[in-house]
Amino acid sequence: MPDRIPQAMFAPCGMNCMVCCRHCLPKKSCGGCLMDADRKTEGSKNCRILACLRQKGLHYCFSCENFPCSLLYKMDKRYRDRYAESLIENSILARDQGLDAFLAAERKKWTYQKCEGIISLHDNECSECHTFFEKNRTLI
Repeated sequence: MPDRIPQAMFAPCGMNCMVCCRHCLPKKSCGGCLMDADRKTEGSKNCRILACLRQKGLHYCFSCENFPCSLLYKMDKRYRDRYAESLIENSILARDQGLDAFLAAERKKWTYQKCEGIISLHDNECSECHTFFEKNRTLI
């Protein structure tokens, strides 16, 4: 994990792209939802949330007058059910605390202190030593 998570790794929907399993891949990793198309996954390239924000001239869902909308509610439900994480809560924290403070807390939350690797949100595996964790980031 780098010393600081770049703001570009905070997705418009509230996802911390740094902990996405696609970003943690050793080869041809995704650069994050806000990066150029050649560094994104197909899902990121075709994201309806990102398209909506671009159409409105906004960067983050939390800036929209319709926040949270039905698109975000659907994605948030999936993330809460599958990964015990809320993209809406992330967005609110980032908006209220400031993006730098939110990302600093995220870095602490998702770093495996033993090796400084990134614990992937999607597969609960450390990017460096490949240790597996429970959903609450405790060792299995």
